[in-house]
Amino acid sequence: MDRIFTSSALHITLILLTICKGLSGATFTFINRCGYTVWPGILSNAGSTPLGSTGFELPHGGSRSFQAPPNWSGRFWGRTGCTFDPNTGQGTCLTGDCSSNQIECNGKNANPPATLAEFTVGSGVLDFYDVSLVDGYNLPMIVEPNGGSGSCLSTGCVTDMNQQCPTELRADSGQACKSACEAFGSPEYCCSGAYASPDTCKPSVYSEMFKAACPRSYSYAYDDATSTFTCTGADYIITFCPSLTSQKSARGNSPPASTTNGSETVSGGGPVGMDTSWLPNFLSGDSPNALSCSVWQFTLILSTISCLFLSLVH
Repeated sequence: MDRIFTSSALHITLILLTICKGLSGATFTFINRCGYTVWPGILSNAGSTPLGSTGFELPHGGSRSFQAPPNWSGRFWGRTGCTFDPNTGQGTCLTGDCSSNQIECNGKNANPPATLAEFTVGSGVLDFYDVSLVDGYNLPMIVEPNGGSGSCLSTGCVTDMNQQCPTELRADSGQACKSACEAFGSPEYCCSGAYASPDTCKPSVYSEMFKAACPRSYSYAYDDATSTFTCTGADYIITFCPSLTSQKSARGNSPPASTTNGSETVSGGGPVGMDTSWLPNFLSGDSPNALSCSVWQFTLILSTISCLFLSLVH
């Protein structure tokens, strides 16, 4: 009887821990490996709770993390060549600019061309994610799941497409590569009008160029089969200018350590570790609902240990 009770307790604990992880959403960690400053932009989709920022400065070697709630969806990108007035905070970026004239994008999208990371966070179910070059390319970027279950493969583009960009797709700044849709506006490139279906919109010589260089990234609108990835219960690391050896299956990888400020984590370049910001909040009675599962996890583990001890005693 004791063995049955102990086994049941263990099974229930494991189930609840898995559910709790899914209900806590996901942590997104941005890392800048570029030899220059990047200004990430964040756009939450309609109906999704905004994250702690919509745009920020990320120096070379720096990192910053945000907690996303369950069912969050949105996109991230990196802005480059930005100049902001230190007094007014106003300015623009050469690539990926969001037309807000500020460091914060305030709900505005990236102006193409821009490399995009797109996410839909599940609630105890599958997360969906991809790196898209459908709106063009401005810098190398990969997405790596940390933990989680399922296939959980990394995706992105480590190739410097700015060096390989055809003249007809090259942005005026020379620091970004347009998509064929952006460059020419033709329905067959934009998958619009008579070409607005997978049956009629096929890969072009330009999208095939992007696909050959970045095989796991979206190269055109209907490139779903080899470009959308899934994982359950993971956190995600978004790295700008990763090394060529970075794009691999990231299961089991640990992200770099950090200091935590509220629901965000900021680091100047050291490794980023597990966010334990819920501990002081829990002790003071101010633990946020989004992180309440951490408390339940701790309680469940203690309960399981107690059950095991009692079964051994009896």
